[in-house]
Amino acid sequence: MTAVRLHSPVAGVVRPLADVPDVVFAEAVVGPGIAVEPDRTGRQDVLAPCDGVVGALHPHAFALELADGRSVLVHAGIDTVRLAGLGFELHVQRGEAVRTGQRMLSWSPVDVAAAGLATICPVVAVQADDAVLVPLAPEGEHVAAGAPLLDWQD
Repeated sequence: MTAVRLHSPVAGVVRPLADVPDVVFAEAVVGPGIAVEPDRTGRQDVLAPCDGVVGALHPHAFALELADGRSVLVHAGIDTVRLAGLGFELHVQRGEAVRTGQRMLSWSPVDVAAAGLATICPVVAVQADDAVLVPLAPEGEHVAAGAPLLDWQD
């Protein structure tokens, strides 16, 4: 398989997955990855990190199925499922083919934080325990939405 470049779904500061305050992400139970702590500047779009077909889709999260069988999960905040979609707006449908940088959903990290929830956004290579993820943006660095985040090599 060839490397897949994953781009940041949001503007913010790059963090290790271990910083995510949810053991499922922090301990890479779902798979390895990276996270971005989004800027808190009001309503924002969450972008597709790569080309793919929308698989799982929730107001606060989505998975993209790649042509080579790999899958990438993006989660907007932690425990945001508790908001039951309030404050989130989907811009795609399940089964839709999307391109890197395409708007997937909109949300307000400010509102999520005001609800007492973490706003960090994990980007996960689903069930890819043997994958090699090459960071393209150092931890602690601010990245723009759509900026290269990591290369997923197998």
